[in-house]
Amino acid sequence: MSRKCEYCDKGVISGVQYSHSHRQSKRKWAPNIKRVKAIVNGTPKTVHVCTRCLRSGKVQRAI
Repeated sequence: MSRKCEYCDKGVISGVQYSHSHRQSKRKWAPNIKRVKAIVNGTPKTVHVCTRCLRSGKVQRAI
């Protein structure tokens, strides 16, 4: 499955997670990517899109 939005290129970011005792461990934050049928260049196509692009109206869904 794709880990990157095809419209805004939002992808996985990495960082450090701190425990209560301030011990560090590496972790990743993944965007909420959905597989959606959308209109691309006038034809319906399946694309991987983050939910923020869906909600903001950047993607026109095919019915």
